[in-house]
Amino acid sequence: MTAATKTKESRSKTGTAAAETPDAQPAVKAAPAPRGSTAHADAGEAKGGTRSSKTAASQSEPTAPRKRAATAPERTKTPPVASTRESAATMSSNKLLTEAEILKMSDKDYMNEAQLAFFKNRLEQLRDEILKNADQTTEHLRETVIVPDPADRATIEEEHALELRTRDRERKLLKKVEQSLQRIESGDYGWCEETGEPIGVPRLLARPTATLSLEAQQRRELRQKLFGD
Repeated sequence: MTAATKTKESRSKTGTAAAETPDAQPAVKAAPAPRGSTAHADAGEAKGGTRSSKTAASQSEPTAPRKRAATAPERTKTPPVASTRESAATMSSNKLLTEAEILKMSDKDYMNEAQLAFFKNRLEQLRDEILKNADQTTEHLRETVIVPDPADRATIEEEHALELRTRDRERKLLKKVEQSLQRIESGDYGWCEETGEPIGVPRLLARPTATLSLEAQQRRELRQKLFGD
């Protein structure tokens, strides 16, 4: 009885172990499934994060050239329209200054647009007057009448010679007037050719074609007397 009882107990233990073994196997097999899904999920998240970072980087890269293109036009600035209109109005002959107004101006306003417009107008008037006188002289010489009296004829010839000398001086003056107008266009008018100092408004009013200051002109005349240059 004792041996039979032991045999039954061993069989019951074997059956219990066999019953417990199938229950444990599904647990072991089911364990890899969540691990694999978790790995795939982690890989997907990693790939998704990498793609999102690349997308964000690709979207952030074009922003740099856009900022440069926006700041480039600020380097070149066009002058305001108001200043251009004011300068054109100042140069207009309808708003020329008078001699008294020019003399009242300060040294800071020397040879500004208003003064240049004044002297340009004066030089143009002087040029027109010289050309008009030259035409009158030509017509006068063509209308010469033969006078029988020798004394009267000598007087007329002397008048013609004087008029021709006057026209010759005006011809030289006309050349200086044209040069002065060119100096206005180049921006050199009103400044001494030798020293670069201002000639001065009073001197230019008396002699619009002056190219030397009073001191420089006196030095040149002195050299001419001493050395005959």
